[in-house]
Amino acid sequence: MTIQSQYKLTQYSSKAGCGCKIAPADLEKIVSEKSETNYTELLVGNHSNDDAAVWDLGAGLGVLNTVDFFMPIVDDAFDFGRIAAANAISDVYAMGGKPLFANALLGWPMEILPVDLAKEVLRGAREICKQAHIPLAGGHSIDSKEPLFGLSVTGSVRTEFLKRNNTPQEGDYLFLSKPLGTGIMGTAIKRGLAKEEHVKSVVESMCTLNVIGETISEMSGVNALTDITGFGLLGHLIEMCGTHFSAELYWENIPRFAFLEEYLQQNIIPDNTYKNWNAWENKVEGITEMLPFQILNDPQTSGGLLIAVSEHALEAFTGKLKFNQLDGILPIGRIIPKKEKTVYLCR
Repeated sequence: MTIQSQYKLTQYSSKAGCGCKIAPADLEKIVSEKSETNYTELLVGNHSNDDAAVWDLGAGLGVLNTVDFFMPIVDDAFDFGRIAAANAISDVYAMGGKPLFANALLGWPMEILPVDLAKEVLRGAREICKQAHIPLAGGHSIDSKEPLFGLSVTGSVRTEFLKRNNTPQEGDYLFLSKPLGTGIMGTAIKRGLAKEEHVKSVVESMCTLNVIGETISEMSGVNALTDITGFGLLGHLIEMCGTHFSAELYWENIPRFAFLEEYLQQNIIPDNTYKNWNAWENKVEGITEMLPFQILNDPQTSGGLLIAVSEHALEAFTGKLKFNQLDGILPIGRIIPKKEKTVYLCR
């Protein structure tokens, strides 16, 4: 028996993956005081809840920085490291940037879990960094009550190609690059109810880098970009719409893991699903059944990119998707003029 199989990491943490996020309403109170307005070089700060901060270096070049960490969403230490690394690096891709290097953040219950397991977490992170062509340059560690891991990632971007999360245009088509349901499956894993073949599919998705964000950064018709994490598809779409637009969603086109209903029938739902809905309920119309409620509010870990694309750029954009082996993705919705609600689900 290997050391990996002796310890199931999700049994040593109270929460899992991006489901660790503080509820939207509480987070808004915590970060309500903005303080970065005096820094003219700060192109993107916390005023827009974007995926990474951007500092203008001049000469058309910006530096990106982000940090992301969480508790285990899977039992395997190596996979935990891979998922956490892919999730953190995604924030750079979500700005249209190129990752340059990363530093690790590790919290480990030294009296409970073996050091060799922590080494496996770092080995998984290095594997993903290698795929992203960046070094894991350093980091910081603490002795903590529960295991946690993540990365601080630095990247670069040409400022003219910088993508933001709140700049869609009316009429833009919406695309999602990965299926939804990682929160549901993370809860199933923690409860010991997930089937091995389903875990394999979900882990593969969470470990897939969102490189398409860097690939499409130079496309003028890609108007807004963000990755879907703990606030679920609804939360991140509402952020994208801001106060200027609404959006319609096409339920049948929204990608999700085909086996989710098997777990939802067992009432396997993350706590943050309800916390997310409490924050968005008054801004959404058309969710009248449990399945859309459960999936659209599901807190994602290392989720896909939500991409807003103008109609004139669709042909070039779908060509990029095909080149990156993402062909077959259908538009999941469209940006529409501002209406009473922010999101309208179409069946």
